[in-house]
Amino acid sequence: MRVWTRTLSGRLSRKSLFSSENMADEDNKSIHNENNRVRTLKDYMNPTRTSARSCIIFPLDASHFNFKPGIIQFLLTFHGLELENPYLHLREFEEVCNTYNYLNCSMNTIRLKLFSFSLKDKAKTWLQNIRSGSIRVWDEMQQQFLKKIFPSHRINSFKRQITTFTKKTRRNILHVLG
Repeated sequence: MRVWTRTLSGRLSRKSLFSSENMADEDNKSIHNENNRVRTLKDYMNPTRTSARSCIIFPLDASHFNFKPGIIQFLLTFHGLELENPYLHLREFEEVCNTYNYLNCSMNTIRLKLFSFSLKDKAKTWLQNIRSGSIRVWDEMQQQFLKKIFPSHRINSFKRQITTFTKKTRRNILHVLG
């Protein structure tokens, strides 16, 4: 027959009535071995935080790269808004990275390590939602970034503006200026 008893930690547990020695042993196990403890409903209500793996697989020389936190202040931020130019952001990001020389690691590693610090808001959310382990080199990161942030419909819109370009007459220009 089984009965409910309290352990020394105050938790209820179901124990066999026939062996009191087993009950004492199980009480000690529940106190000293938290890995085998019975999870309560409260434990499931407040799960522990687990972090997802990064989308970036860093090269082997990445362990040699230790950057100073001050370099993060030099990085321009990109929020993923429609008005922001992703090409300009990449160019300026690479300029900052090029000023940071490290003998033991490649520029590819430096750019991959620092890129996530240059993203904020929607752009940072995009980076966190990329499939884990899918990016290995800087060129892949650039392609993924431009494909998401500067999608084909914006490219087509610019192409349409270029192909439908018309010369304005002098009268229209004076009307706009005047």
